[in-house]
Amino acid sequence: MRLDKFLSTTLGITRKDAGKLLKEKRIEVNGETVKNGALKVTETCEVEFDGRPLRFDGPRYFMLNKPSGFVCSHVDDYNPTVFVLFDEVSPEKMHVAGRLDGDTTGLVLLTDDGQWSHRITSPRHYCEKVYYVELADPINEEVVEQFANGVQLRGEKELTRPAKLEILGDNEALITISEGKYHQVKRMFAAVGNKVVGLHREKIGDVELDEALEPGEYRQLTDEEIAAFM
Repeated sequence: MRLDKFLSTTLGITRKDAGKLLKEKRIEVNGETVKNGALKVTETCEVEFDGRPLRFDGPRYFMLNKPSGFVCSHVDDYNPTVFVLFDEVSPEKMHVAGRLDGDTTGLVLLTDDGQWSHRITSPRHYCEKVYYVELADPINEEVVEQFANGVQLRGEKELTRPAKLEILGDNEALITISEGKYHQVKRMFAAVGNKVVGLHREKIGDVELDEALEPGEYRQLTDEEIAAFM
């Protein structure tokens, strides 16, 4: 494919505008600035626009360290969405694979691969998620067994699936769940008479939040991380 056509397709601009970017020396191919729009590029080429990698049509996979106050949707009347944190081409084509509440922080996976995200979100796949929880009141040891047996959430007909609770301190714990009911972790603790005051997702399946990512930062998933859900 010609470079100018590739730029037009991936950036959603005209060939004329692609030519302007080339003249302004804002395009690099395999580490070298390129001004020739007729240059042939293939899927093995590394094309960058202002230092941002551009990819041929194909699925994209990212992890984000979600800060508090951002919602996992494309449109919200009151809060900023996680997609404003992405400096990528066509972020509106991506979706969140496993949402978090606005005040919950931590690991979020985003992609434009629907089948891949279905393996994470579908209840049939029992994909485990690990959360660090801060609570208003001390945790009773009996809650460990209660969660292991499943608890009755208000408005639900069936008990939750068995969950693993690891008490870290008087008011903090790790909880591992394999389903994603609405506000589930908060509702589980409410069901045993406690209140969640802080919630942070650390892990989805075998993929852990990269500790190098500051709140609001993201990176592409590695091939191994992508394959973990295949």
